Amino acid sequence: MNAEKLEKIAHILKTIAHPLRIGVVELLSREKQLSVNQICAYLNTEQSLTSHHLSNMKLKGVLGSSKEGKQVFYFLKVEEVVTVLNCLSKCDAQLNL
Repeated sequence: MNAEKLEKIAHILKTIAHPLRIGVVELLSREKQLSVNQICAYLNTEQSLTSHHLSNMKLKGVLGSSKEGKQVFYFLKVEEVVTVLNCLSKCDAQLNL
């Protein structure tokens, strides 16, 4: 891999490197598009903290959003992160996680 591709991969991994963000990615891989309130309900998280993480992930290009009336719906923009997370989840037996 060239240096530019390695930088992009590192950027994406840094962006999702938080339990709440990983939960959001996993959730959006199943539900495709959800509002902040829906995400909070699924993950049992506070709205302000969840909004902060969603904004950060959107700013860094991992998530996209669409607006319907007053509600903002988030979706995965870089769906390949799901493949990476699935691969990492299979490593837990080997890593004693």
